[in-house]
This record gives sequence, C-alpha cells and structure tokens, in this order.
Amino acid sequence: MSTQDPRYPIGPFKSVGRELSGHERLAHIAAIEAHPRNMRAAVAGLSDTQLDTTYRDGGWTLRQVVHHVVDSHVNSYVRFKLAVTQDRPTIGTYQEAAWAELPDAKSAPIEGSLAILDALHARWVRFLNALSTSDFRRILIHPEVGEIPVDVLLEIYGWHCPHHEGHITSLRQRMEW
Repeated sequence: MSTQDPRYPIGPFKSVGRELSGHERLAHIAAIEAHPRNMRAAVAGLSDTQLDTTYRDGGWTLRQVVHHVVDSHVNSYVRFKLAVTQDRPTIGTYQEAAWAELPDAKSAPIEGSLAILDALHARWVRFLNALSTSDFRRILIHPEVGEIPVDVLLEIYGWHCPHHEGHITSLRQRMEW
C-alpha cells in the first residue's frame, strides 16, 4: 500500500484493535527481521548529498531517518523486554524530534546505525519468536498514551519498519535516484 502523502508512504499506523493471530504476529516479526536488509537496500549507493536531502518539505533528511530508526528500535526493544519481565511497567519516553536534531543524527555516517540495526534486529527477532501467547497480552504503561499491550507494540514496529523504508524509497523514486 502506498499513499500520495510523503509523511505516510504506506499509510498511517492503524491497529487492528484486537489480539493478533499467530499469523499476524509472524508477519510483523518478518517485517522486523527484514528491516536491516531493506534499509541497507534503500540507502545503497546514496551520496552524502542525497543522504542529507529531506524526504519531504519540513521532514528529516534520509540520514536522520536512518539514525532515528536505530534510536526508536533500541527504545522499543527495551520496552518489549520490560513489558514481559515486569508487571505493567511504566516506560520512559524520549523526544524523537529533539534526538533527530543532535549532531550524531544530523551528520554521522549511517554505517554505524546500519550495523546496530543488523545486530539489534537479529536479537529482537530471536526474542519475539520465543514469546508465548500470554506474553503478547502483557501490558506496559506509556505515560502519554496509557496501557499498551505487547501485541500493539508488535503492530507498531511491524508498521514502523516499512514506514521509514518507504520514506527513503519513495524519495528515491520521486528523485529518480
């Protein structure tokens, strides 16, 4: 699925609003597993000038997108682990827009973040594949959103991966890179 809105190249996130089936969980885990390869393919051959191009007016550069994904997924991995090892933990938040403006996100080479994605996602997928059905029902508390079941976290990150891949690939398509 693609949209004309460059903010949402695969459409905005929408939860199914119920417990996921085993098949749905596997599909989201597969998206998480494929993400490092997909990101590497999405940015392959891009120059620094291209990486420093915003994917939309007022949006982040492609470099910032790559670094954001790592920031987000490191936080998410910890959140999943907290949710399945603690009773209804309240998670910390982070200011993703502020993190994207830090010097490392604005100017660091992307290879370090791509390497982190490779290792993080390998470990994350191993963890997710070992969870029981009851683990996916566990709840964490987000101070701004409220209760979030692990199933919804999985949906979010199963969407988040192709969402940001789409920011890069749709810009490449529009720019004919």
